[in-house]
Amino acid sequence: MNTLSTGNTPSNPVSTLSRRKLVNWFVASSFGALILSIIYPVLRYLTPPRIAEPSANEVEAGTTTDIDFRDKAFKIVRFGADPVIVVRSGEEQFLAFSATCTHLDCIVGFQKEHNRIWCNCHGGAYDLTGRNVAGPPPKPLTPYKVHLIEQPSGPATIVVSKV
Repeated sequence: MNTLSTGNTPSNPVSTLSRRKLVNWFVASSFGALILSIIYPVLRYLTPPRIAEPSANEVEAGTTTDIDFRDKAFKIVRFGADPVIVVRSGEEQFLAFSATCTHLDCIVGFQKEHNRIWCNCHGGAYDLTGRNVAGPPPKPLTPYKVHLIEQPSGPATIVVSKV
């Protein structure tokens, strides 16, 4: 007997299913499930989840007497999800820029002896206005506003905000 029959009437085409069709259907759906089980995790890995990032209009970067400003003359702070470099350019003067190099998104630092913002990845250099002056960076750093908020008792607080 070459067919599986659900009824006694061989003239009904819906009720007759050959074994070969059943096995072919099973193999095809198993192969499809295998491909889907491989592709789905890859696609989930390549597309990051949509997580709402906290929006920040301003962030405190510390006080004017912070040890980082005294020793290194700069400090990197988080502005939402983005790093921002705050540079002490004078006794009571501070500048802030995006701390992400415009070449390959490396984090920049400040070279006090050369008075410039420096990217160690490929030797990119920026002046204290944020302009790219050396190396491969294609565009300047994004500037941020810096406000000094005087405290009644103690040093002023540095607040960084978007331009």
